Amino acid sequence: MNILDKIIQRKKDEVTFSKSKISVQQLKDSEFFDRKGFSLKETLKSKSGIIAEFKRKSPSKGIINDKVSPVEVVSAYENFGASGISVLTDLDFFGGSFDDILNIRNQVHIPILRKDFMIDEYQFYEAKAIGADVILLIAACLSPQKVQEFTELSHELGLEVLLEIHSEEELNHINKHIDFVGINNRNLKDFKVDLQHSVDLKNQLPSDILSVAESGIYSEEDFRFLKEKGFDGFLMGEYFMKDENPGNTFRNFISNVTS
Repeated sequence: MNILDKIIQRKKDEVTFSKSKISVQQLKDSEFFDRKGFSLKETLKSKSGIIAEFKRKSPSKGIINDKVSPVEVVSAYENFGASGISVLTDLDFFGGSFDDILNIRNQVHIPILRKDFMIDEYQFYEAKAIGADVILLIAACLSPQKVQEFTELSHELGLEVLLEIHSEEELNHINKHIDFVGINNRNLKDFKVDLQHSVDLKNQLPSDILSVAESGIYSEEDFRFLKEKGFDGFLMGEYFMKDENPGNTFRNFISNVTS
């Protein structure tokens, strides 16, 4: 069983437990459920293109940074030009929680991506209830039919959809309603990073869809390479979070790649 399989198995148990504690109706009655979301489609084009991530740890790297405040970090991300914020909400493998989004929702005025392993309709109501604007669908753990169903549900709830792929086989998960296709530079099964593989996949995407390079962007040179190859967005977390002051690292990065 690879790490992705372990995460999905744990996620099934987690969702079952959550359903037993909070009903969908209770989620619908929450503070943020009826708010109009911010559009990542709009901010990707008008700002830096970077979706800056708040992430404490990962299965491949262990603890990255568990000392900083989500509000402090994401406020700096916004102030220095991030197009959006990505927040891990998986607890067991990434050290995240719903509170990380709940605590920042009223502090930033750009889109928030709930980054998690979405396998059940219930999770989309959760995402809306905690104030997310965008959700992630991972092709590696969903069928094309499920991607279609979850995309339709997301749009009904006012959520945009980032579909993540990593292989040619997963290109058939793309449907005309997807808002963005993210290409993960890191293989979720063995965590190897290959930027050229991502570029090759990007060249096979429909010409009218926004593309996001995800993960494994470790330098300004990596960013420039992917930007030159035509990616519209860049989801980056570890590069900033590994510093004791992620906001300053983000500011310096933006300054250097835009100068």
